[in-house]
Amino acid sequence: MRVFKVGVLSLLMCLGFQACKSQPDPGPDNPEPEGFIRGADLSFLPEIEASGLQFKNQKGEIQDALSIFADAGCNTVRVRLWNNPSTPHSGMAEVLAFSQSIKAKGMKVWLDLHYSDSWADPGTQTKPAAWEGLTTAQLKDSVYAFTLKAIDLIQPEYVQIGNEINGGMLWNEGKVQNAVAFTDLLKSGTLAARQSNTKPQVMIHYAGISGADWFFDLLSKNQVDYDMIGISYYPLWHGKDLDSLSRTLNRLAITYHHPIVIAETAYPFSLGYADKTQNFIGQSDQILPAYPATPEGQEAFLRKIRTLVAQTTSGMGFCYWAPDWVAFKGENATNGSVGENLALFDFSFQGLRALGVYEK
Repeated sequence: MRVFKVGVLSLLMCLGFQACKSQPDPGPDNPEPEGFIRGADLSFLPEIEASGLQFKNQKGEIQDALSIFADAGCNTVRVRLWNNPSTPHSGMAEVLAFSQSIKAKGMKVWLDLHYSDSWADPGTQTKPAAWEGLTTAQLKDSVYAFTLKAIDLIQPEYVQIGNEINGGMLWNEGKVQNAVAFTDLLKSGTLAARQSNTKPQVMIHYAGISGADWFFDLLSKNQVDYDMIGISYYPLWHGKDLDSLSRTLNRLAITYHHPIVIAETAYPFSLGYADKTQNFIGQSDQILPAYPATPEGQEAFLRKIRTLVAQTTSGMGFCYWAPDWVAFKGENATNGSVGENLALFDFSFQGLRALGVYEK
């Protein structure tokens, strides 16, 4: 996911007690498999902690964020890695140190390789500046070398070969329309993972459900080797039909014989703002009517996602995107968080009830 500016502020009132109630956790009829991922993408956390901000747990006690998530039951932390970012954030040194801290708390590391110096997503897959001018063959070598180095240093349990690669990666050479070049680049990354010391589970990450069948069929036809399917799901961008989401997840898992994960999702606890930076979501028509923008609605949505994945054939977990991205630059910041109302902490940085969804 990356930053998009949306809408104007409006308020959504809870439409009734039943809409606010939490959905049931998976039970005996849909047990979660061993290794079910209860994940959080905390890629912003090193930058936020460096600012001096202090998080509070649900009891209002000051506690470091990794401990809050570990205590809640989170078992996996997703971390993005950029090749040569303009700041130290999301660079190799920071990600290595952060990953060591994650493991020290007893959680697994899910490494999200963007193959870019900044955000990569369906609309932008800009190759690293150092790779400009390389031939496709040289790009394949670069992908292999960078992937192998990152995995051997960081030793993740899971690795994504690209981030939301609907349109391919390393444009223009690796655009999805250039199917052979694109899948060859993917295969260079997956080969590096197979030949690394750690040998993590390899995930391919697609944003949304529209076009997903065609995309994973392309990978199958070109014999891309991977272990897991990752799907982003945000109602604003990927539709408000949870039944369609469920059907697509089941179809993908059954057709391509891979475990499937909701690799990114998020939902508002408020339509308000805590800084002067425009948010992703600020209007009631951008969310699901059954799940209002309240702490209760946020929790209910996330419980529904967890249950939906658990009920999916080969469903293997979920990951909440940027639950730590509070308005850490202050209430007057115009370059702060565009998703503070999607965090799992309120505007005073106290943990919200949705953290309870991580419980095993």
